[in-house]
Amino acid sequence: MPCDRKLKPKQTLAQRAQEVRKARSAIDKLLATKKVSVKVDRRTGAIVFIGIPEETRNGVSDGCVLRHIMTSGSVGARQAIAQAERLAGRSVDRKVVAQGLHSHDNGATFGRH
Repeated sequence: MPCDRKLKPKQTLAQRAQEVRKARSAIDKLLATKKVSVKVDRRTGAIVFIGIPEETRNGVSDGCVLRHIMTSGSVGARQAIAQAERLAGRSVDRKVVAQGLHSHDNGATFGRH
């Protein structure tokens, strides 16, 4: 996964992969317990996870979090995403997410920067 390739200085690929797994698991738990919220952009179908502490996120992108949750995440986390899709009136567009569309302002705007 792309998130596994963002190595810190003197970090091995295996160490980064372990960090990413730990971050995704923690984010999954935060979603399931409603400590993190989800927003889907009505226009594009992009997704943003709101309220993840930076030390928990650890450089893991919203796209990486989405892929993990939809393949092996908890029921509670998947329900949070489904609820965000219902509120937006559309589903997450995985092609848009794969292209890198994301938000730095909790979903007020979405861009590729």
